Amino acid sequence: MLVIERSFSGEQYFLFSIKYAYFQFMASVFSLRNYLCALFLLVISCDQPPVKEEKVSGPEIHLDLNGIKKRGYINALVDNNSISYFYYKGGAMGYEYELLQRLAKHLKVELRIKVVTSIDVAIEQLNKGYGDVIAFPFTITTERKKIIQFTKTHFSTSQVLVQRKPENWADNPHLAEKKMVRNPADLIGKKVYVKYGSAFKDRLENLSQELGGEIIIEEDSATAETESLIKKVAEGEIEFTVTDQMIAMVNAAYYPNIDIITMISLPQRIAWAVRKNSPDLLTAIDNWLDEVKRDGTFNVIYNRYFNSPRTSAIRKKSDYSSLGGNKISEYDDLIKAKAKELGWDWRLLASVIYQESTFSTTAESWAGAKGLMQLMPSTGRYYGAKDLLNPEQNINAGVNFLKFLDRQWGITIEDKEERIKFMLASYNVGFSHVIDARNLAKKYGGNPIQWDGEVESFLLKKSDPKFYRDPVVKSGYCRCEEPVKYVKEVLKRFEEYKLYIN
Repeated sequence: MLVIERSFSGEQYFLFSIKYAYFQFMASVFSLRNYLCALFLLVISCDQPPVKEEKVSGPEIHLDLNGIKKRGYINALVDNNSISYFYYKGGAMGYEYELLQRLAKHLKVELRIKVVTSIDVAIEQLNKGYGDVIAFPFTITTERKKIIQFTKTHFSTSQVLVQRKPENWADNPHLAEKKMVRNPADLIGKKVYVKYGSAFKDRLENLSQELGGEIIIEEDSATAETESLIKKVAEGEIEFTVTDQMIAMVNAAYYPNIDIITMISLPQRIAWAVRKNSPDLLTAIDNWLDEVKRDGTFNVIYNRYFNSPRTSAIRKKSDYSSLGGNKISEYDDLIKAKAKELGWDWRLLASVIYQESTFSTTAESWAGAKGLMQLMPSTGRYYGAKDLLNPEQNINAGVNFLKFLDRQWGITIEDKEERIKFMLASYNVGFSHVIDARNLAKKYGGNPIQWDGEVESFLLKKSDPKFYRDPVVKSGYCRCEEPVKYVKEVLKRFEEYKLYIN
């Protein structure tokens, strides 16, 4: 029997009783040694020293749900890691990303992603209006609640110590276990590296005071990611780091030589955050979160990323992942060569191909368009492709078509970036429909050589009889939401590719 000799106040004794029950349960999951270690943490945490005060600042902008809806998009601040947000085989993935997509659809706005690795920078950008929601695996703390407000809890997780197993650990697991840090007191005098501005630093500072000895805390640069520190542990550059258990599990599947068993905190709540002066947005997110938890959507997404660490590890090892590789598809070399002929950044052409076929050579639309660039057989033949299922022939024909569009739009649109938007729309819906929209813009006082808010708006009007029956319109009716969306999505993905792929 374990006897703990310590004086508690009535309130502290009540807190201890609850936490003690929790750790009795944890004993059924962890080894006795880890249980005793966790119980040690429990005892000393019942009398934690006060968190030191920090200078705080609140919102510098007032923008709530109505303003976001009126603007038409929501800016989400996310972290690029193997769980939250990343690119795999040309497409965006991640726990936060999938939920954000559904949230934006629920709010009937466009989703715009901004990658921010520093927590301090994320909070600053939120309060300055550069972001509307911080969608991180974000630990709720008292200090943070002074300057931001948290949504309802997504889930709870614990902080764990990440350390490297000894050489040949698999040959003698018992000996390896003896060399592992299981008692947090053994960290006194040791360097532990943490992400800049993270809750991990706060926890280690409190733990140092609880233990009565200094743990040397080294913060990584503001732009470094948590997983870069885990990699350094695995490769022997540093000895220790701390991270959330969920991220640790994914990385342990990728780096089998790291140990993540030693807990250094009680379970902590994870949530998203919004500005303190955005109560309507907060309510909308909370209500939506309740809904996706009720209908099972949340659990499906959660299990996909948190309960499938081996799948996450496979993605992380892939050359086609933004987490570790520098490729978008197996056709990158071919795309690069053909993009030079267009004078395009190759990642823009890759974004077009992903939009068309997600890099599937056998893709076929309901209308009969085939292959990587989804060309109709007649178009493919005209531009030189005998076999549209042949990747080289398909891309060559698609680029030849884009060259034609470049020449046609180059007559009236000198600005290259603007011309690309007209080319993309024409590639999707046809040259004649975009010509119609340009002619409508001319007639009704718009700018016929500007896409955003001008020609695109008249393209959308081609489903209205007033406009598609106008004498300047030659190609008639068009339900043209698709090409407008197409242009936005291709260019948005291109910008995201540029963040991760050289």
